[in-house]
Amino acid sequence: MKKKFKLQDLDCANCAAKMEDAIKKIPGVNDASVSFMMQKLTIDADDEKFDEVMQQAVAACAKVEPDCKILM
Repeated sequence: MKKKFKLQDLDCANCAAKMEDAIKKIPGVNDASVSFMMQKLTIDADDEKFDEVMQQAVAACAKVEPDCKILM
């Protein structure tokens, strides 16, 4: 399943790259991309694990950029 999410308060391109790397390492994620310019997150993950993957993605993003929120 591939879904796109809007990001709020993502402040730098370096943080976006760190978030992308962290999300790609989550088990069940096939691919992920974080666009700083578009303030967008795209995640492609296994259907049966998608909710669990999103919880871990939110936690990973909070570690890198505490003010950034994933709008679902």
